[in-house]
Formats: sequence, structure tokens, C-alpha cells
Amino acid sequence: MDEHFYAVIMAGGGGTRLWPLSRKATPKQSITLFGERTMFQTAVDRLDGLFQPKQIYIVTIAEQAEQLHLQCPNIPTANYLIEPMPRGTASVVAMAAAALQKIDPDAVMAILTADHFIENVVRFQSALRTACLVAEKGYLVTLGIPPTYPATGYGYIECGPKIDVFGELNAHEVKAFKEKPDLEMAQEFLSRGNFNWNSGMFIWRADVILGKFKRLMPDLFSKVELLRPDLGRNHLTDDFHRVWESIVPETIDYGIMEKSDGCAVIPVSDLNWNDVGSWDSLFDVAPADVNGNILIHARHIGLETKDSLICSTHPERLIVTIGMKDLILVDTGDAVLVCPRGESQRVKDLVNYLRDHHLTPFL
Repeated sequence: MDEHFYAVIMAGGGGTRLWPLSRKATPKQSITLFGERTMFQTAVDRLDGLFQPKQIYIVTIAEQAEQLHLQCPNIPTANYLIEPMPRGTASVVAMAAAALQKIDPDAVMAILTADHFIENVVRFQSALRTACLVAEKGYLVTLGIPPTYPATGYGYIECGPKIDVFGELNAHEVKAFKEKPDLEMAQEFLSRGNFNWNSGMFIWRADVILGKFKRLMPDLFSKVELLRPDLGRNHLTDDFHRVWESIVPETIDYGIMEKSDGCAVIPVSDLNWNDVGSWDSLFDVAPADVNGNILIHARHIGLETKDSLICSTHPERLIVTIGMKDLILVDTGDAVLVCPRGESQRVKDLVNYLRDHHLTPFL
């Protein structure tokens, strides 16, 4: 265990893509999909043995910090970095890097999320250890996922020459980052064999990434420098709020990674990874019965029902489906989502409709 290696879990999003289960009061990272642990608890659990609780930092919003701390009370409250409002992943990374550099000038940080599914924890921890070694050399490292089908919902990373070999894992120079492709382009990426899905997990030295912010995003860098005295202390003052509010929202991918040299990718197979970005994505990772049906906390009778997902927060209520195939049904008591498999990405349109029509109790 490296005393200079830290995990930063981004856990401030609303996660409305899993509506109606995921809402403002119960964001995606606080819901249970597999077993009895929330997605946030699971994200912390898979760091056990690699990071001590004091080496795990959480970036979230004030409304969620207490709830998350109750779920994982072993993480010190001082390790919660509060963003007054969402300003994109670039601001999250810059704030966390500056906060860690204050306490440890030699800090190496792994940027992780609270809403990924990763089944092979041993492989995951091995990849993080390897990434730390590469990051110590000054690289901006990302974990790549070798694609298993021509996905159009992920960004891609084109691998260049090998940098180093670490047992079964190879580190490559990043040749290019590619935006989410159409199906034809995704098929080409798959056939070429040197493209990986962008997992959104990054590892780098705090001083190196801050240097990138200073050069590529100087306005954000200067504002985080203004906030540095209060980082890790009080993020709820009027001055902190005022400076943070003035930050122009941007992603770390577009603001830094796509414009930087010195980027490396480590392709990691066999993770059984999924970013759980929609109800449809659960068909890739959740166990199904002999009929291909996935049941999540639901009491269900399915007559001639196949390849469907049934989720309920009321297991005492019986849900019956007859003659259904490729169905997604989610029941939360006050709302029910019913849609064909393959259409759940449109949930974001539904959430916008609820917001535009002032149906806020359902958000």
C-alpha cells in the first residue's frame, strides 16, 4: 500500500438516467441494485486493501455528504470535498488535486466514480497499482476497457506504442481520444483492435495534473488557487460559493485529456465493467434467470415473459407480466416506468418533461 496514493470518488451527480429509482433525494450512487449495498458503498468496498479510509476522498454536494458519510462512516468527514454546485468533472479534479497537494506534495490520485459496476475487484486493484507506477513517471493515465461489441454510448481511446509492460498489463501511449461514434464507426473501431472504451477512470500525480490545468485551463486554475486556503476546510462560505459559481463548466476529458501530451492508457480486460448509464446497461452485468429475466428486489410472476427487467422498491407487491418480451418495468410506489428494452436512454427526455411541467415531486 503506497502512502502517497489516494482515491478520489466523484459522487455528486443526480443520476436521473435510472429514473424513477434514482432521483434528487436518492441519487444513483445511493441506490441498491445488486445485493444490499448501495453503489457508493460498493465503490468504497472495492478499494479495501489498497487504500486506507484516510486515503479515500469523496467529492460531492452538500445535500448528499451526510447521507454518504452515514453509508461509509469509516471515511473521515474531513475527506469530503464539497462542491457548492456542479461545474463539471474538470473542476472536481482540479479541486481534489489542489486539496491533496496541500497535505501531500507527492500525492498520486486515482479519479474514480461511485456509479460503476466492476465485478473483478482483484483485477481492478492490480490495474490501479500498475497505473500508479506509470503515473509516478509523469503520465496522465486512464484505464481502457477492450470493447466486446460496437458500443455507441462510450467514448473511445486509440492506443499507440507500448510504454511499458507490467505482467499481463501493458501501458500504451494514447494516440487519440474519440467521441461517442455512430454504429458504423464503432464497428470500425472494434475491427481495428487498437481501440478501448474510455472508462472515465484516471490516475496521475497531483502536481502534474495541476500543471496541465495551469497551461490548458488557466481560468479554472486561478480560481482553484483562490480557493486553496479553504480547500478541505470550509467550502460553504459566501466567498467560496461566489468563486465556484463563476467557474465555467467543463469535463476533464475535453478540458485536459483531449488536449494533452503525455497521456497513457492501460487496457484492462476481464473487469466485467459497466458504467450503469441506463436501465438497458444492466442487461450486460446483472444475473438473469433461465428466461433471461432480471429481477431487482421484485416479487414477480412472468407468464411467457422473456429477456425483461423488473425492478421494485416494494417487494411485498406482486408484479405479473404475461406474454412480454424485452420489457423494462420499474415500480417505486409513486411512479412506474414501462418501456421496451433499447429505449431506456429516453428517460432523460422524460426527466426534462417532468421538470418543464413542474412535476418536481417526481424528480
